[in-house]
Amino acid sequence: MTATRGRAEAPALAAVAFQPHALTLARRWRRIRKKELAHQVGVTATAVSQYELGQSRPSPATLARLALALAVPVQFFAAGIPAPATAGHPHFRSLRITTQAERDQALAFGEIAWRVVVAIEQHLELPALRLPSIDLPEDVSNNDIEAAAVVARHAFGLGDEPVPHMVRLLEAAGVVVLTLPDVSERVDAFSHWYGTRPFVFISPRKNDKARSRMDAAHELAHLLLHHDAEPGSQILEREATAFGSHFLAPSTRLRDELPTRLDFDQLQQVKRRWGLSLKALVYRGHAMGVYSDYTYRRAMNMLAEWGYPEPADLGPREQPSLLGKAAELLAEHQHTVASVAQQAGMSADLLGVVVAAGSQTAPRVTIE
Repeated sequence: MTATRGRAEAPALAAVAFQPHALTLARRWRRIRKKELAHQVGVTATAVSQYELGQSRPSPATLARLALALAVPVQFFAAGIPAPATAGHPHFRSLRITTQAERDQALAFGEIAWRVVVAIEQHLELPALRLPSIDLPEDVSNNDIEAAAVVARHAFGLGDEPVPHMVRLLEAAGVVVLTLPDVSERVDAFSHWYGTRPFVFISPRKNDKARSRMDAAHELAHLLLHHDAEPGSQILEREATAFGSHFLAPSTRLRDELPTRLDFDQLQQVKRRWGLSLKALVYRGHAMGVYSDYTYRRAMNMLAEWGYPEPADLGPREQPSLLGKAAELLAEHQHTVASVAQQAGMSADLLGVVVAAGSQTAPRVTIE
């Protein structure tokens, strides 16, 4: 009886404490235009705009219809869950091939995940953020990028050895890593700060360990080197790729291990050791002067003919595990999915989507 009365009062309470930004967040996550949402709810597109701008508040009945149309509980719009203070700009590598709506949806997913992290941290202590501080000179050279990667490696205690698991390294350093949901199929890996934590999003479409490791190292570069930089520059993307390659395999070791002539059998052994793609190894070998221009072009042509997956496949992509482990630990302490979802102001299903994105998943068996 009490629970039923609470549900009946929720729309009126949420209307008083209505947070305009939460409506924008839910709409962008569902990728629904204002006009379409207005039609479903029975108001004008202007009214929806006014709700999102905070110029007017929806009535309790309208708020209930908004929640239904956007598949979120009314509590999702409550002002008790503020928007995170975000710093810097999101670094989308697929900026030119994605629409603004797709990018908005990916960023909305990140903010929803931030809500989940905030709710989890009310019960558990997640790894503290420990990213090294690196300053680049105004005129950045390739040597500066390599030096930054060396500094970062030593800050993480890697020395000159291979990175065992790039995604786990980020998670242990307090970075929240998530696999993008299927709804964002055209959005590639990207990174962004939500509140005081950086988030890295990786694409499920690249089911290749070497490529996923490079994606994670590439996004680490953006977090360390390009915190305040305007995204979209090809210069920044090249810097991030160069940093990622040097972070995964320092030149001081790689130069001695690369075959001096084009020997793909030996290159495959180097690939297995360092977790770098053959293409990245050939590129590095050319940059270090191990391979001539002719050898480099020949190798790249051969790799282009082979396509993906490359020879010496390292297996499936690296996956995050932090939120999955957190959910398991919460369950051991009698915190149900429903209770955590209520704290985050969302449905258990939506919280499940976020937790799954931050969990190790088993390969799917298919029968043709």
